[in-house]
Amino acid sequence: MDWGTMAVTDASTVRIAGRDLHYRRLGTDFTSTPVLFLHEGLGSVELWRDFPNAVVEETRRPGLAYSRHGNGWSSPLSEPRRPEYMHEEALETLPRVVDELVGRPPILVGHSDGASIAIIYAGSGHPVEGLVLIAPHVFVEPETLESIASLRSEFPESELPEKMAKYHIDPMRTFYGWTDIWLSPSFRSWNIESYVAGVRCPTLLIQCDADEYGTTDQLDAIDAGLASPAERLIVGGVGHSPHLAEPELVLSAVVDFTGRLG
Repeated sequence: MDWGTMAVTDASTVRIAGRDLHYRRLGTDFTSTPVLFLHEGLGSVELWRDFPNAVVEETRRPGLAYSRHGNGWSSPLSEPRRPEYMHEEALETLPRVVDELVGRPPILVGHSDGASIAIIYAGSGHPVEGLVLIAPHVFVEPETLESIASLRSEFPESELPEKMAKYHIDPMRTFYGWTDIWLSPSFRSWNIESYVAGVRCPTLLIQCDADEYGTTDQLDAIDAGLASPAERLIVGGVGHSPHLAEPELVLSAVVDFTGRLG
């Protein structure tokens, strides 16, 4: 992949495994390690807001963000998600995204589901230069299920369907596809702690102390499984998206961390 031919902002689609994935390239300096952004469960390229642009601008690295199947302007879901949906993304789709759109081992920046996918990808042996894990999940917590159940019950009468329609081809399938699998009995035993031991790159863990979808027990579990200590940033008083609620604080930590990766 000749990154040097890409524009500052280049939005397009790529067809992988019979599905169209919407992606966006970012940056102008294409000589250093690329940063690949993996969004949350209800996220998309656009719902990262300005964070990827800021990371790329401050680190002078190329960037790529893409919307997973079922999210954003990528192909919508055609069937219910399975408990293994994050494994399938990490082990089947993401390797092809890296091969076809990045071309070399990236730095992965993942949020929530995206962070979990990054752990599975790196922990299964795929080469990665560094991991930035924002509000990661490695097991299912009661707090997470309670918050998702509350969100689901309020969804029909809330403003969320209208808001999601601005960012997803099929907001109803996106929403229920994600909430249904997380709340299903078959997902209660979901656990990816075994992949943590396979991570062989520097790791930055970022979590809010008021995150309604997870606790710092997730970071403790990751720390306990890693072969070497991870760096950690705890953001006070905000919810599940510290990079949006406290962008300068999180950006500073990411820039400092990636700056030491070479």
